[in-house]
Amino acid sequence: MNKKIVITGATGLIGRRLSIELINEGNQVTVVSRSLEKANKLIPGANNYVTWNHETEPADFVNGNDVVIHLMGENIMSRRWTAEHKKNVYNSRIESTRKIVDGIKQSVSKPSLLIHSSAIGYYGIGNFEADESSAKGSGFLADVVDEWEKEAERVEEVNVRRVSLRLGIVLDKNDGALKRMVLPFRFFIGGPLGSGKQWFPWISIDDVIAIFKFAIENTDVTGAVNTVSQKVITMNEFAKSLGKVLNRPSLIRVPEYVLKMMLGEAADALIYGVKVIPKKLNDYGYKFKQDSIESALRSILS
Repeated sequence: MNKKIVITGATGLIGRRLSIELINEGNQVTVVSRSLEKANKLIPGANNYVTWNHETEPADFVNGNDVVIHLMGENIMSRRWTAEHKKNVYNSRIESTRKIVDGIKQSVSKPSLLIHSSAIGYYGIGNFEADESSAKGSGFLADVVDEWEKEAERVEEVNVRRVSLRLGIVLDKNDGALKRMVLPFRFFIGGPLGSGKQWFPWISIDDVIAIFKFAIENTDVTGAVNTVSQKVITMNEFAKSLGKVLNRPSLIRVPEYVLKMMLGEAADALIYGVKVIPKKLNDYGYKFKQDSIESALRSILS
């Protein structure tokens, strides 16, 4: 692979790792971030560094590139879902994606592919199984994801391939959910969240990066793609495996009412997990790098 690739939100959990791997593989990567200083420090060797305010500036940096990877967005679970936070979550995704698509449409030399990070929140909450053919769920997350993907879908009007990777819970030791969950286990107070019976649709950071590259290299990959492990487990199974890997007990359950007091409406996303199936990845022939939660945790935390 030797392509010109733009990555927005490049200093985040996925963008950082993806940018570095694509640079090391010989691609000409343009890093788009709100902080040039941070981007230069975390991602050395990029072909170009761009600062971008999606609220006021056009996305003219997409012109002349082969691939655009759009990862920008406010961290959904960083705090309680106040009206202000919901507005930031919505605007950072929908408005920035609109600007990216508008930039592609206006480009003289258009990319052939737009990949953007979406979410399994599309399916809502509940104890049921969902694949890419399943209907949209209800609730704030489902509404955001639906509008997010519709904005990205407009790029197909100018014959640009669009891939919306519906990410599950990305497991990485440096950031995200796993980093926060490891700490109580280290102090012997770890355990499942909520009832523990809810589904825990996880994906290792190794597979996330590999799936982005798989989507670039395989032109058959289009539309919404569930980016989760094919071995879906419950929260109880995840907590038990994490305790085993850390050589700690998994006994102290965090009750639902405590999660709701801490997170408010956002707690529902943790308490009522859907069993999400990566049907399209399996149909495309993608081979998962991490297929067992225990082996994945051992690899990630080693």
